Amino acid sequence: MNNIRIRALAAALFLVVPLHAQEERPNIVFFLVDDLGWTDIGTFGSSFYDTPHIDQFATEGVKFTNAYAACHVCSPTRSSILTGKYPARNNMTDWIPGRRNYPFQKYLNVRTGQQLPYEETTIAEALRGHGYKTAAVGKWHLGSAPSTPDKHGFDWHIPRNWSRGAPNRTFYAPYNLEGLEDAPEGEYLTDRLTDEAIGFIDRNKDGPFFLYLAHFAVHDPIHGRPDLVEKYEAKLKADPPKGDTPYSLEGNPDLKEPLSREYLDKAINDPAFAEYGVLPQQTVKIKQFQDNTQFAGMVEAVDQSLGRILERLEELGIDDNTVVIFFADNGGMAGMNVGSPFRTVTEENLDVAFSTSVLPLRGAKGWLYEGGIRVPCIVKWPGQGQEGAVSDEPIISNDFYPTILEMAGLPLMESQHADGVSIAPVLKGAPSIDRAAIYWHFPHYSNHGMQPPAGAIRAGDYKLLEYYENNTVQLFNLKEDIGEQNDLSKSNPAKAKELTAMLHAWRQSVDAQMPSLNPAYVEMDPHKWARETDPNEWSRRRR
Repeated sequence: MNNIRIRALAAALFLVVPLHAQEERPNIVFFLVDDLGWTDIGTFGSSFYDTPHIDQFATEGVKFTNAYAACHVCSPTRSSILTGKYPARNNMTDWIPGRRNYPFQKYLNVRTGQQLPYEETTIAEALRGHGYKTAAVGKWHLGSAPSTPDKHGFDWHIPRNWSRGAPNRTFYAPYNLEGLEDAPEGEYLTDRLTDEAIGFIDRNKDGPFFLYLAHFAVHDPIHGRPDLVEKYEAKLKADPPKGDTPYSLEGNPDLKEPLSREYLDKAINDPAFAEYGVLPQQTVKIKQFQDNTQFAGMVEAVDQSLGRILERLEELGIDDNTVVIFFADNGGMAGMNVGSPFRTVTEENLDVAFSTSVLPLRGAKGWLYEGGIRVPCIVKWPGQGQEGAVSDEPIISNDFYPTILEMAGLPLMESQHADGVSIAPVLKGAPSIDRAAIYWHFPHYSNHGMQPPAGAIRAGDYKLLEYYENNTVQLFNLKEDIGEQNDLSKSNPAKAKELTAMLHAWRQSVDAQMPSLNPAYVEMDPHKWARETDPNEWSRRRR
């Protein structure tokens, strides 16, 4: 019997719940946004993007200011949400299919899993086993056929047979996506996915249902809805950004001699660093302003999507029995994608490559600094959770699995959601949950920022980052230094040693895969290598 049939049989054998008990189960809406930065929402600090529905939603639930994605790129975080496990535990540690290797890498990227393992019982399977109707609308990015949503607990999904991390080149119809062929020309994808989600809610209003609405937005391509783009162009013209530093420089923290902030701030004005791409000394540029009007249009369209979902729940009279979770899969794209070191972007096309600013956080998508992993999160639990509360308790995407089970009144599955802790007590008003630390493991070179393989741990107010090329560590007190500018590893070696030991012990406990040495390694600055190499010839040799 193959794995797929085994999974189907296991789901069918779940405990059968009496009808009256099913009717009492709350509906669950998991509203997931792609590449949304921590400060891309009004209630989290943005003054440029208008998000009135999300801001209002925050007054109705609990807003988490220290919420984390399990990874700074998408597939691993999505895996953690659906399985309740750290990505390292099932080797889902990079976006699928993962970044290619280059000669200037000291190590080879670990081969990340290419699909969500069939042996995992996803939260969708767990809920379906207790009478829930389940749907996945939007982005999947957890494997191609046959590892599609229907093989992992979802009764219905759309679009079908699309496994990539971005839509098929466009947010404007025709989309070239299976199941959405009837879209009128010019229709906007975020709006259409919202229509599909509302249709599922309408068909299953008698509940219980689990809707996993995972928008492609605000991932690139950076295509805003035209009417909203026009609005933001006028807004930007009336009130342009203050300051004369639209980009800052960031370097590789694991260099044998890391570049100081003082040096980087001077180098940004050096003509040698004028390009937008991989720059000398392994540096890249990070966007400092929220002034991308196309991206702004994407953000507000997502806000309108949430507003429409909430409005429909209210119209159907089921809003008081529907849990709604708002979350993002990783930080904002304040640093451009340089998965190919040959890529450069012209001044006229910067809004295509840089979407937003995540200040006051450091880094961006693809970085283990806070800008890559700290994300906006709001949870509304009608009748049980607090309204208009703010929690500073650190939580992570693994936690949603046991939390959803507890909110639904279902038994926990501790061997499955091994790395999640239910945040239900915090939603009810408890100040904290019982956990020593949260962890990250990324045994790959990042597409965004050319960051080396690394791991991280947050315990209390302290966060330690460990880089695997030269075993460099950085230590920050996030309560005092949210921007991660004051490295305490030398002034507080005892804390650095303590957290390093905890991180190593955790890696061993989850059997985290570590990168191996690159036999073709050439010690050369990536910028120099890319400028001296013919990309077409190199690609032919690789094939």
